Amino acid sequence: METMLRVGVISSTHGVRGEVKVYPTTDDPERFLDLEEVILDAGREEIPLKIERVKFFKNMVILKFEGYDNINDIEKYKGRDLYITRDQAVELEEDEYFIADLIGMSVLTEEGEPLGILADVMPTGANDVYVVRREDGKELLIPAVKECILDVDVENQMMKIHVMDGLLDL
Repeated sequence: METMLRVGVISSTHGVRGEVKVYPTTDDPERFLDLEEVILDAGREEIPLKIERVKFFKNMVILKFEGYDNINDIEKYKGRDLYITRDQAVELEEDEYFIADLIGMSVLTEEGEPLGILADVMPTGANDVYVVRREDGKELLIPAVKECILDVDVENQMMKIHVMDGLLDL
């Protein structure tokens, strides 16, 4: 289980006073309004950053960090990820999971036969689709619906699914 969860990626600077545009990787960008601090993955180190101000522009979040007051202070962090600790994460409903906890999970049929490793989660609007990478390199697309996903065991990194007709006849 991941101890830190990615909430965004610094895409560019915004103005000359140290603000950055952040592409949110969270379902709810307004979530940044409740955060006091994020952790910047600066490569060789993790830097805690106190959030001074939050604004929104189109699909981006504009953040101003305490102590970073001009473009030169923050420009070097373009393309870097922003994280929060798990205790800062939102409460999940039943049958909801953080994508970071699903990636890398072993996927089995309801009979216990290995299908592959969950490699990605694609949001589609109606429901997510799980991308399962098979041993032969091929991918299976599994709809994340109750009819298909029988059990998710985050602690043991295993997911059991019901194989719908035609799924394995590729």
